[in-house]
Amino acid sequence: MDHLKIIKTPEEHEAALERLMVLMDADPQEGSPEADELEVLALLIEQYEQRQFLIDLPDPVTAIRFRMEQQGLKNKDLIPFIGSASKVSEVLNSVRPLSLNMIRRLTHGLGIPADILVQEPVQEVANERTIDWPAFPLAEMRKRGYFEGFEGSLPELKEYAAEWLTRFFRSVRGGFDLEPALLRTTAHLRSNAKVSDPYALWAWQARVLQKAAERQLPCSYMKGTVTLEWMQNLSRLSWSDKGPELAREYLEKAGIHLIIEPHLPKTYLDGAACVGTNGSPVIALTLRYERLDNFWFTLMHELAHVALHLDGSEAWFIDNLDAESGDDKELQADALAQRALLPDNVNFCEITVAASVRKLANELNVAPAIIAGRIRHETGNHRLFGSAFREKVKMENQ
Repeated sequence: MDHLKIIKTPEEHEAALERLMVLMDADPQEGSPEADELEVLALLIEQYEQRQFLIDLPDPVTAIRFRMEQQGLKNKDLIPFIGSASKVSEVLNSVRPLSLNMIRRLTHGLGIPADILVQEPVQEVANERTIDWPAFPLAEMRKRGYFEGFEGSLPELKEYAAEWLTRFFRSVRGGFDLEPALLRTTAHLRSNAKVSDPYALWAWQARVLQKAAERQLPCSYMKGTVTLEWMQNLSRLSWSDKGPELAREYLEKAGIHLIIEPHLPKTYLDGAACVGTNGSPVIALTLRYERLDNFWFTLMHELAHVALHLDGSEAWFIDNLDAESGDDKELQADALAQRALLPDNVNFCEITVAASVRKLANELNVAPAIIAGRIRHETGNHRLFGSAFREKVKMENQ
C-alpha cells in the first residue's frame, strides 16, 4: 500500500477507480494486504469526491432501486447478485450492508458504478442492531392487518419479512427508536415468570402508537388533569351500559388516547401507559380478560401512572396485572386505582351476597361488577357470586 496517496486530480481519481475495480475482481481475503488496500482506496476515493463534487452521489440503495426501476426488475431478480430473497429485502431496506461480493456482482451485472456502491448506506434502523426478522409473530400480525397492502401468503411474508416489517415500523414516528421495551432502561415492565417475547412486545407497542397517531384528539393534554377526583368522576360512568365507550370520550376530551389493541402471542399484558408521538398520553388496554371489572381497574391503574409517574423519564409503563409487584411505582398505581374506583372505608370481605353488592353499587353509583371484582380479589374466592357480575366489555371501533 506504499503507493497510496491523497487523490488530487481527475486523472488520479480515474486511476484509483480502475485500481479499485481490479481489487474487487480479485475478491481478496479479509485481512490480506490487497483487502486493506481496497478499504483504504475506497476511503481516498470517497474523500476526493466529497471535496470535488457539488452533487452528492446517490445512496447505494437509492442507486439500486433506480436501476431496478429503469430495467423493470423485481426483488427476486436481484437474488443472483445479492444471494437470497431475505438478503435482497434487507439490503433494499438498509438493514444489511453490501458485501464486496455483492458490490462486484451488482457492478458487473447491473452496471452500477462501484464508487456509488462502496459508500456507507444510509442507516434507517436505529443503532444498526441485529434483528431476527422471522422471530416476529408474523402470522398474527398479518391476520390483524399490520401490513397494509400485503396480500401474499404467509411464506411470502416470511421471505420478505425485513421489507414489510421495516415498512410497518416506518409508519410509526419513532417506531424503530422504540426498541423492544424489555431491552430498554426507559421502560417500566411489570411482569412475572412469564417473560414477554421482546419481538411481539415491540410490534404491539408500535401498533399502539400507530393507532393513536391515526386518531385525532379534540384538544391537547394539560399536565395535572388526571387527579383522584377526576378519576372518581370517570368511575361513575361505569354505571352506564355504555360505560367503556363513555370512558373513551371522557379521556379524549381531556387529550388522552384510549387504544384497545389485543396482546400478541407470548406477551402477557393487560395495559400500558406512554406518551404518543404527538405528545399526548396514551392508555392502551389489551382486554386480555374481557370482564368489566378488569377493564375498569386496568384503566384506572394506567391513568394512575399518567397522574403519578409519566413525566418523560419513563417512556413506557407496561403491565401484567396478574403479577405481584413490590415496586413502589406499581404499588402507588394500584392504590390510586383502588381509591378512584371505591372508597377505603368499606370492608369488602363482609359482603357475601349478590343483593348487598347491588345495594352498595346503587349507593356508590358504580357498576356492580367493580364491587364484585374487588371482593373476589380481597377474599381470594374467585367463584364468589357464581356467574353474576361477570359482564363482558362492549366497545365499538376498538
